[in-house]
Amino acid sequence: MSILEVRDLTVTFPGGIQAVRGVDYAVSRGEVLGIVGESGSGKSVTSLAVMGLLPHNAKVSGSVKLHGRELLGMPESEQIKVRGKTISMIFQDPLSAFTPVYTIGDQIAEAVRVHQDVSKAQAAKQAVELLDLVGISNPDVRARSFPHEFSGGMRQRAMIAMAVANDPDLLICDEPTTALDVTIQAQVLEVLKTAQRETGAGIVMITHDLGVIAGMADRVLVMYAGKPVEQGPVDEVYYRPRMPYTMGLLASIPRIDGEEGPLVPIEGNPPSPAALPPGCPFAPRCPMRIDACHEEEPGLVTVGAGRQAACLRAHEIEHRGLTGADVYPVPVIPAAEVVRVPREQRPTVLELNDLVRHYPLMKGAVFKRRVGTVHAVDGISFDIAEGETLALVGESGCGKTTTLQQIMQLEAPQSGRIVVLGQDSAELGKAGRKALRRDLQIVFQDPMAALDPRMPVGDIVAEPLRAHGRKNVDAKVAELLTLVGLTPDSAERYPQQFSGGQRQRVGIARALALEPRLLVLDEPVSALDVSIQAGVINLLEELKNALGLSYLFVAHDLAVVRHLADRVAVMYLGRIAEIGTVREVYDHPAHPYTQALLSAIPLPDPETERNRKRILLEGDLPSPADPPSGCRFRTRCPKFARLGAAEQRRCVDEEPLVAQLANADDHGAACHYAEQIEVITASENQEEK
Repeated sequence: MSILEVRDLTVTFPGGIQAVRGVDYAVSRGEVLGIVGESGSGKSVTSLAVMGLLPHNAKVSGSVKLHGRELLGMPESEQIKVRGKTISMIFQDPLSAFTPVYTIGDQIAEAVRVHQDVSKAQAAKQAVELLDLVGISNPDVRARSFPHEFSGGMRQRAMIAMAVANDPDLLICDEPTTALDVTIQAQVLEVLKTAQRETGAGIVMITHDLGVIAGMADRVLVMYAGKPVEQGPVDEVYYRPRMPYTMGLLASIPRIDGEEGPLVPIEGNPPSPAALPPGCPFAPRCPMRIDACHEEEPGLVTVGAGRQAACLRAHEIEHRGLTGADVYPVPVIPAAEVVRVPREQRPTVLELNDLVRHYPLMKGAVFKRRVGTVHAVDGISFDIAEGETLALVGESGCGKTTTLQQIMQLEAPQSGRIVVLGQDSAELGKAGRKALRRDLQIVFQDPMAALDPRMPVGDIVAEPLRAHGRKNVDAKVAELLTLVGLTPDSAERYPQQFSGGQRQRVGIARALALEPRLLVLDEPVSALDVSIQAGVINLLEELKNALGLSYLFVAHDLAVVRHLADRVAVMYLGRIAEIGTVREVYDHPAHPYTQALLSAIPLPDPETERNRKRILLEGDLPSPADPPSGCRFRTRCPKFARLGAAEQRRCVDEEPLVAQLANADDHGAACHYAEQIEVITASENQEEK
């Protein structure tokens, strides 16, 4: 018996915009259904329609039955009794979902009292128990905290506690781990599994992360342009996809267990729901399209036991046994000439020696006084050779962004030394800094925030050229737009008229305008869908090889790093924990923190993902205003608990420095007891070293 049955669900917004066009699915008790697709495919609108949370101007038709009871058209007073009791939702952004003026405990207690006849004291006690269930330490104290006093991971866990407060039969999770670090994501997913075991609830997991779905879901529904285009058991869909769109999604995913090199993008962009093309909506982007695809939109057809796909050539794909590699061949990116020169013989384009950046921690509204120090960056060293990409990775708050700021300012650091293209930043004057900025440019994380919406793209790209007195600006702008895969006539359009991936290409064109030698990439693909992300990553690699660029690449996605970087430096609480070549660090990580990061990244491989051995870190990143003594990672280190008393004392008293590992030419770790192990595909039945 299904808990939830959705039949022919359609959502239309004013102007005839059909965001959802006939969605069908069912969820049974204890089952996890994953709904995946690019941004704009209708995933979140579908879930909001099920919950009855769409605005009043949205026209919703079809059927949504919960335990056989129709929810569509149900009076608001009745819906309130159902929401939070029988069906609950975990939202993508918990900070906006919580009320900022009430404590976390009060808000969870309110959810309890709305549906249960209990006293205020009993509800408060239950709220503490729920916070303990989802793994929040000191729950009795934390229950009295406000939402802004929680970290992102803690807020998401508190949101899960509220969602399961009344033992719902169904949980709808709308991108519950999107904005979280991978270590916190692993904790939250473990909490979700615990909550499901405790309540026996069915789960609808909405996400763009196919790795998360591989490890959690029983069945998967792939959406495109508001409609399901493939659905079935997760193993069948992942290992034997029958729809070219699903093939493209799976082929475009960067994998930490794969080989370095180009990714497979899906060309083009998803259609606007206000202007769908005739026939199959995916046809303009599909490498297998035929003339008939432009004439009629295919419906779901059965292509195996429990399998359906919306493609005119689905049976042909099944019969021929086609894979993503057959439909979407891997692009070939010619290697740069400079890589043939050994690294030690190339010029150094960036060098940091013992860089320190501390900030005073002040208190008081009128009479301010210093009460502490924030150790944002606490003595890091690395270098980048010509034609090389160094990735700087780590959790939020580890000091990556502060490091970028110190480099880009081209000023004397608080302590230590920064040398850019052979010039010490401490010795530069105003004219020297302006001249050096031509060779040092940055690509920002959010292209929409980085591009002025009042200026056409041509003026945005031309701005640095005009600032430095360049001639033939219009011709150069056309050349730059063509270089990044856009057309010259794009110069007349405004940023808001482009997709996210196209806007990031505009940002790259602007950064390349002055022909720099070193590019700083600040999370350049984190805001993009995986299919669009693959194209931007390939573009960055092509430009690096063709133009002889060097990159400092800041990211939290270690799977992307594997495909783009040559070397990687892992940061933790203002220090470098491990550094070396990507191959060495990924295949044989030596620091417990790096091992935990790599083991936390989900793989888009259901069988491997279900059997992987996770290294879960306890708690959140300590405050940089009060870092632990000795080894900064020891408070969360899984290895620390297994050490003897004398070894633990060394970790408490002595801060480890990055030391070269034996049998490794370019691999160092800051751990007293560093040990190289394999963690990416380590399974539960493998004995831990």
